[in-house]
Amino acid sequence: MSLAEQVLGHERDNEDGGWITADGRQIGAVMMEMKNITLRFGGVVAIKDISFDIRKGEIRAIIGPNGAGKSSMLNVISGFYNPQEGDVFYLGEKRPKMRPYEVARQGIARTFQNIALFEGMSVLDNVMTGRLNHMKAGVLAQALWKGRAEREEIENREKVEKIIDFLEIQNIRKKPVGSLPYGLKKRVELARALAAEPSLLLLDEPMAGMNVEEKEDMSRFILDVNDEFGTTIALIEHDMGVVMDLSDRVVVMDYGKKIGDGTPDEVRNNQDVIDAYLGVAHD
Repeated sequence: MSLAEQVLGHERDNEDGGWITADGRQIGAVMMEMKNITLRFGGVVAIKDISFDIRKGEIRAIIGPNGAGKSSMLNVISGFYNPQEGDVFYLGEKRPKMRPYEVARQGIARTFQNIALFEGMSVLDNVMTGRLNHMKAGVLAQALWKGRAEREEIENREKVEKIIDFLEIQNIRKKPVGSLPYGLKKRVELARALAAEPSLLLLDEPMAGMNVEEKEDMSRFILDVNDEFGTTIALIEHDMGVVMDLSDRVVVMDYGKKIGDGTPDEVRNNQDVIDAYLGVAHD
């Protein structure tokens, strides 16, 4: 049994090379692989020759000090940036250059570090925008709300209402998002991402700016999404307590390079990671 299996309490699943966690969750085969990714902005190298994978069913954290290149990596995964070097493999196939909406159609959804909601729209309408890729009726049919458009609207609204119930925001469903406190806005953004029914959910600092109670709620919802929906999750987060509690595996970046990759305990005891976070004494 490997160190990863010992630490996480996993048993090897010989069929697809995945694991069963100690709490019964299935970690499957590789879903996405980042291979030798390098991303430059002019003369600035944001990501330098980084490789790691994301396995089906896991919660995979990407951490590092400010300016490490974490958000740039999430933007590569979601198609906002295309790297100058390296390849992205998704479900075993090399992914060509894609725009974000094309990546979304592959079953990848995300939240943002800075909340990107429609402030003047209700919670319900914001979450409904997450269903756009599931709506096939033409613009005219939607405007007239007839036939297929009417059926789609009813079906998609039912799915959205289930997500609203799941995230316990029923009491604010008709309120304008702009009137909500910060913590609830973050939950609405999570709801909108879930409305897309993603196979891979990308969370960019989901706990940023939250108090302790809000972090506990968001942590619970993330675990529930992973467990009940079977959604694979990759997240960026600065709260190390949250990262170590939630994650199955952690990749650590510093100045655009990968300096650690493994289970939370492996990363916690990695000297390069300790030096990056705490600093190194120099003579």
